[in-house]
Amino acid sequence: MNEKIVIIGAGGRGFSEAVIADLIRMQWACELVLVDIDPEALDVIERLATRMLAERPAPITIQATCDRREALPDATVVIVTINVGGRGAWTQDVLIPREFGIYAPVGDTVGPGGASRGLRMIPVVVDIARDVAELAPDALFINYANPMAPICRAVRRETGLAVIGLCHGIIGDGVKHLSRMLQVPMASIQHRAAGYNHLTWFTELRIDGQDATPRLKAFAEEHVSRALRAVDEQNGIDPRDAVFCWQLFQAFGHFPCVLDRHVTEFFPQFFADGTYYGRTLGVDAFSFEGTIASGDGEYATMRDRAYSDAPLGDGYFAWLESEHELVMDIVADIRGDARGVYYANLPNTGQIPNLPEGVIVESLAVADVSGIRAIAQEPLPAGILGTLERWYRWAETVIDAALTGDRNAFIQALILDGACDSMATATTLADALLTAQAAHLPRFAQAEQPAGSAR
Repeated sequence: MNEKIVIIGAGGRGFSEAVIADLIRMQWACELVLVDIDPEALDVIERLATRMLAERPAPITIQATCDRREALPDATVVIVTINVGGRGAWTQDVLIPREFGIYAPVGDTVGPGGASRGLRMIPVVVDIARDVAELAPDALFINYANPMAPICRAVRRETGLAVIGLCHGIIGDGVKHLSRMLQVPMASIQHRAAGYNHLTWFTELRIDGQDATPRLKAFAEEHVSRALRAVDEQNGIDPRDAVFCWQLFQAFGHFPCVLDRHVTEFFPQFFADGTYYGRTLGVDAFSFEGTIASGDGEYATMRDRAYSDAPLGDGYFAWLESEHELVMDIVADIRGDARGVYYANLPNTGQIPNLPEGVIVESLAVADVSGIRAIAQEPLPAGILGTLERWYRWAETVIDAALTGDRNAFIQALILDGACDSMATATTLADALLTAQAAHLPRFAQAEQPAGSAR
């Protein structure tokens, strides 16, 4: 069958280019419809797609529109990769909490930043899902947007649409890190993992078929000891070495993904005022300002390529191959009943028997003609279960706040995540974020707020 693939949020940096490069590599006959509410960003990606196909011909037709409802009829695959408010709103998610002594390296998953982002993202993705259910009910609906778990849960809860959440962190960050640290090829590492997106624990790790636990324990002891000595001697550590994740491995016996840049945000009690092994989270450890500047620079490069007459060249396509997204491989395996195995964010239907039914679990899944189905695993150990359960309750409060405009539900989320040092801080921070993001939160403007609210 010829696919009609719709990418909503196509003007963002990197993702659409990688998907187009994958389609070219696969020589997949399809109609690709690029959707973005920003006309300039849409023009950039449309021009770039046209240039890519001119240099690497493939049976792909390109369309572009700012109207998703125009794009959706007859779609067979719909991919959401949006960021409501762009990098400007994201910056507020992170820098406003800093004024309250709360430092985040990313701020898109949990913590005050993740909750604030969820308020913007959840209603929009739910509305997109309703349009997909009406106009393309048989399409595969795939979400890449963060916060992943609350978005996927809200879509399932509110629309019943079978959204698939995808993230490349487990392999692209976790397995790659273990390969580098243990000095073994990635292909030699066999793995199972389960958990909450960006806090997904390896439940089984083998190297060439042998249990890797003894080797991991030996490495962790030396690695953590060396890092802590460096801190004591004020020599500093390399944040890429994921010392906190290795300490969690020592405590829980399992290694968490997707490394310290994300995982630290799930344990704010250990990082008051951003203190991180002699550095500061989001400042000189995983600089948030650096992330924003890098994104701006990458988008400027993308725009320059789109409007340039110079050939894109083999180096450009080689770079895109290294940025490979798995989404089209998954679609191909579903269409071909290939039974490939991937990590996906899906509702718990028993694949993790001691997690609540319906919560979104990131774990192994098989792609076949029926779609993508989670693979059953053993119950999680009690300690790991404890690190996950509150985030599922937190996600429900964020969803409720986002869809109803309920200020108190937002305050509850800030209390639950543990980053605030008092009730007063949670309340004041909630109002500061709601005020800063008001342009993107129409439900809060419409909702009746309690007397005395700063809103």
